Amino acid sequence: MYPSALIDLHCDTLTDWKYTTTGNPDTLDDPKRVLSLSAIPDGVRWAQFFAVFIPDEQRGQDAVDYFEFNRRSFYRQMERFAGRVSPCRTAADMEAAWAAGKTAAFLTIENGSALAGDLSRVKELAGQGVRCITLTWNGENEIGSGHTTGHGLSDFGKAVIPEMEKEGILIDVSHLNDAGFADLLKEAKKPFVATHSNARAVCGHKRNLTDDMIREMVSRECLIGLNYFVKFLRDDGEVKGLDDLYRHVEHFLELGAEKNLALGSDFDGAKLPECLSTPAKSAGIYEYLLSRGLSREQAEGIMFRNAQNFFQKHLG
Repeated sequence: MYPSALIDLHCDTLTDWKYTTTGNPDTLDDPKRVLSLSAIPDGVRWAQFFAVFIPDEQRGQDAVDYFEFNRRSFYRQMERFAGRVSPCRTAADMEAAWAAGKTAAFLTIENGSALAGDLSRVKELAGQGVRCITLTWNGENEIGSGHTTGHGLSDFGKAVIPEMEKEGILIDVSHLNDAGFADLLKEAKKPFVATHSNARAVCGHKRNLTDDMIREMVSRECLIGLNYFVKFLRDDGEVKGLDDLYRHVEHFLELGAEKNLALGSDFDGAKLPECLSTPAKSAGIYEYLLSRGLSREQAEGIMFRNAQNFFQKHLG
């Protein structure tokens, strides 16, 4: 049994550059990629955050050019596959895409280096349809740093937070290090997201969220997407089945995150376990959650409803 809908907060499927390419410019329906429009299960209303992933070594104008190449690709493919997918900026756009039997596609960015240290680019990117920005990747950029260093947000990073809130771009703390997260809490006035992060108490990787972070996000009515990457699910990376995902679900629920939990697959950006290696298997999480004793309301919340409610409030 599949859910009636599925919202996925992160994939790297869109990005096509020398770092990640199969030679097919139509990245959204490329059979060599994990996620493709053709692989989405029939009958499931699907919404996807398509991130432009920018490697840490791309900075300044190089990062801008990298983003622009992939942004143009996104909108070109929206036209090419217009019968099956619609570009979306709002919750209403998503509902309209679903009503038309199409996948709802949101343009996002993974790595705030796309701003190139220029605050005016926040408004520019918002105008281009960007709805969410992951502030950092693993290393440093003009905003702050990922888990490879201990630096918090820069002065520019602290200024970016209210600007993103003003322009309606969701702030994504996945990849942000602990010091940066603490700095963000002082600056953020609106709920933010962790598009693809798990629970550090269950799997100790620094990319995962601590219990204190999770409690803070629950209190602020934030949104957290479960990541399928094997090294964020288990310390040894040896994921045998969906029970390893459920350990995180259970921990999040124990911390009160029932209304905050969503999906953030990391399709085409991470090594996936066999049990989560296709869109159909991702949709199969729903039946598994029911088999573990979650109510239909709880399972639907994780699969799509929590994210849907969040979008209605914060992606107007």
